[in-house]
Amino acid sequence: MTEHTDVVVIGGGYSGVMAANRLTQRDDVTVTLINPRPTFVERLRLHQVVGGSHEAVVDYREVLGERVRLVVGTVTRIDAAGRGVTLASGGRVGYDYLIYAVGSGSTDASVPGAAEFAYPIATFEEAQRLRPVLDAAPASAAVTVVGAGPAGIETAAELAETGRTVTLVCGGVLGPYLHPRGRRSVAGRLAELGVTVLEGPDTKVTAVTRDAVRLSGGRELPSRVTIWTTGFSVPDLAVRSGLSTDALGRLLTDETLTSVDDVRIVAAGDSAAPSDLPYRMGCQSAIQLGPQAAETVLSRIAGKEPATVSVGFAGQCISLGRRAGIFQFAHRNDTAIRLYLGGRPGAKLKEFVCKHTVKQLADEARKPGARAWWIKDDKRRHLLEAKRGEAPATATAERAA
Repeated sequence: MTEHTDVVVIGGGYSGVMAANRLTQRDDVTVTLINPRPTFVERLRLHQVVGGSHEAVVDYREVLGERVRLVVGTVTRIDAAGRGVTLASGGRVGYDYLIYAVGSGSTDASVPGAAEFAYPIATFEEAQRLRPVLDAAPASAAVTVVGAGPAGIETAAELAETGRTVTLVCGGVLGPYLHPRGRRSVAGRLAELGVTVLEGPDTKVTAVTRDAVRLSGGRELPSRVTIWTTGFSVPDLAVRSGLSTDALGRLLTDETLTSVDDVRIVAAGDSAAPSDLPYRMGCQSAIQLGPQAAETVLSRIAGKEPATVSVGFAGQCISLGRRAGIFQFAHRNDTAIRLYLGGRPGAKLKEFVCKHTVKQLADEARKPGARAWWIKDDKRRHLLEAKRGEAPATATAERAA
């Protein structure tokens, strides 16, 4: 009789779905995906949920393989010794291997008043909660977006294009990832849309009230609706379960994405910290880490040594309303270069990226394992060597199974 292997994937985002689908390559593997929501959320489109131009949800039947069992629920604890997870409902799901892909969400705002009076939008539920608040506010009401990363820029542009009066508070530089040339292009588009952009060291938010935002330079901005887009955090599930994490709470792994504590636990996506040198949070890394985490599990099932992780970046894509956008090209090690694509072509490329990312999930569901190559960041090896004192970047050390 063929022995079956039970694999549980926690988290049904880009990384978790890719991992779950990839695992179905083997007929003797049973895959269970546990996710708090019954539908897949396109996090790339959350700013559109806020602006009312997209629902940002996809039926899991469109992106999950038929052999993946979906359990709608929240995992409250991982029992590594007993190889099982506990659900908020009180149920328990056992596993032979576990893929930890819980993703990321809003950071706890330490700025006085931010938790009470500002609206984060890092999750689908948060974006949904903000939508009726904006609908209830007069069209002329002052809207302040705090944070000038992609989420802040996209949200500010989306709302300004609908006629809202928007101020974008950077707390530093606009679009920190962008090359100066790309940054100038973004600034120009925001100006066209009427967004007031506040940059520099005096633009850090020091307090948020019901109807104002105070800055470090002493300025106070009237704000009927304050939107908080700065910073991300990860769920504390790994910490609560007694697993080793980095300072942010991401699961510490080696370069095969295997937990430093347990060879049967593998991490992927925003909640993974390979060699304590995590990749940039986002779908670009998640879509690559998910299937590689699955390959690590499949290798162990087959009695083979897993391959080390390989992730490369093409750049950063930002929408600037429905009619413009920018794709900031980058080196494979995620460093921006002079080249960018802006304007209408940038918007079309952004929309292509959103649609193609979902298509990748569906393609993996239909034909798991079709993609067998990954972009390589050759500079990561040097970072690892420097971190380890010139020790070679090897795969997982032997740990008790």
